[in-house]
Parts: sequence; structure tokens; C-alpha cells
Amino acid sequence: MIPKRTLGTRGLEVSALGLGCMGMSEFYGRTDDAESIATIHRALDLGITLIDTADVYGPYTNEVLVGRAIRGRREQVVLATKFGNMRGPDGKWIGQNGRPEYVRQACDASLERLGVDHIDLYYQHRVDRTVPIEDTVGAMAELERAGTIRHLGLSEAAPNTIRRAHRVHPITALQTEYSLWTRDPEEGALAACRELGIGFVAYSPLGRGFLSGRFRKAEDLPEDDFRRNHPRFQGENFQRNLDLVRRVEEIAREKNCTPSQLALAWLLFRGSDIVPIPGTKRRAYLEENVKALVVTLTVEDMHRIDEVAPRGVTAGTRYPEPGMATING
Repeated sequence: MIPKRTLGTRGLEVSALGLGCMGMSEFYGRTDDAESIATIHRALDLGITLIDTADVYGPYTNEVLVGRAIRGRREQVVLATKFGNMRGPDGKWIGQNGRPEYVRQACDASLERLGVDHIDLYYQHRVDRTVPIEDTVGAMAELERAGTIRHLGLSEAAPNTIRRAHRVHPITALQTEYSLWTRDPEEGALAACRELGIGFVAYSPLGRGFLSGRFRKAEDLPEDDFRRNHPRFQGENFQRNLDLVRRVEEIAREKNCTPSQLALAWLLFRGSDIVPIPGTKRRAYLEENVKALVVTLTVEDMHRIDEVAPRGVTAGTRYPEPGMATING
């Protein structure tokens, strides 16, 4: 059985690994709803409880898919979703919205799409810099008092924003990208969470799949895959980042595990307050990821991994320029 970890100070217990569902509906090439639902079912069978989605994935269809998958098994799920990014019917990104009235509208819409009466962990997906965080979190706190959400979360928020939010209402979790090739949280966000007793949920813990070693050239990505537009997957950056993967693969071979399992084990070792949520839409990769929980790393292993993947080693920014403007808000 998968061990449990506690997020925050208010007793939210989740599996030590979660499942990110974004790619089941968009972004990573061809989708297959039947296999995605089978993957969620298999995750629940294995003891994964934290299932992560967001309103804009799809756009606005991933919650429906997740809702179908958990129907009849709601009591096994710690259901996390997000609001705050807005997209048009054509999928175009419109911007962020943290206005209190929008928080309530977005929550009602998510509940309907998911087919549930409450959300266990509700995140502000990206900080709206035009709205005081106190106003947004105040509206989220009202939803908790009404019983429609159980815990509050933030995503990609800056340390000072986290502190301001936490003064309004306890924040249970911060969700931010964290992996061997994205160690930005070590520059302040992780310390702020630990100072306040906030759990840390690491998305893209496999570097958007790059750390798996499955990609050797940009053409290995599907033509409609959004990673093709990411600086880290382009040109010279791709080749430089491939060197990092090869060094990770070398250590993984010595530990008799896959590079994906090593990358997840590294994150799990960094603190019992960290819960990675690797995303996948296939059962085979899910089962591979879960085996990271039995990979044993020593302090010496951690030092060696840190030497081959120090902070700032990755070539290229995490997102194209518009995306970079929305993080660390």
C-alpha cells in the first residue's frame, strides 16, 4: 500500500504520490478517454488518493473526465482542482481572475463538471496580480465555511504572497513545479511553506517527461504537443538538457531503477511535506512511477544527484515568455 503524507496543519492526509490528470485531455498529443479513466481507476486500486485536475484543462473538459472516473469511488479520493486561469471557448488564454465573485462562480462550475458536492483541495491556479491576495483568499475561505471546499491551496505563488494569504486563512498546500530540472522552489517558496506549516505539492516532477529519458530529439514529441513551444525542448537547449538526463540515467542504472523513478525518489527524500503528482494518461507509466516509492536513496546518493543536477543546471526557461509572466505571483 502507498504510504500517506499530511499536507498542512489541518490534517489533510494524502498518498505520498498523487496523479496529475492534465495530459489526459490536452497538451501532450493524442488523448484516449478510456485509457485515461482506466489509469485513474488503477491509481485508486494502487492506493493513490490525491487526484489533481483544473477547470481550464481541456479546456473545461478534464474535470468532466475525472468526475466520470471517480463516480462511485468518491470516498477513496482527495479531489484537487483549480481556478483562476481563464480561457475562451476556442481555448485561447485570456488571463487570470482572482476577483471574489469569480471565485464563487468558478467553484460552482467545477462542482457541476466534477459531479460532486465538495472539493477537497481548491487552488488558485495563478495569482491575479490585479486583485489583492487577501480578497481572493477571503472568498475561498467563505467557500470553506459553506462546506463546498475543505482546504485552500495556492499555485506558483511568491513567498510574500503565501505569507499574506496565510494570514487571512490557513493555506494547506502550495502547488508549484519542482523537479531535478526545476529547483526554483528552493529559492524561497519551500522555506516559506515550511515556516508556515504548508504542504508542498510538486507538479511536473519528471520535467514534463524529459527526465524519463524517452525523448532523444524534439521530433520524438507529437506534432501537436505543447512542449515543442517550450524553450527547454528547443534547439541547443534540448541537447544540453539531454546531457543532464544521461547523467541521471547513469545513477539510475546503478540504483536498478528507471530515471523517472530516481527523479521521484529524489523529491520524496527531500521532505515528508513534499508530495509529487506525476501526470500520466497510461497505466504502464503510472505503475512505473509508483515503484519509485521502493527506491532507497542514501545521503551520499542525494549528494551525487545534487552534483549532476545542481540548481540552475537546466538550459532554457520553464515556459515561453507569456507563461513565465504568470509564475511567482
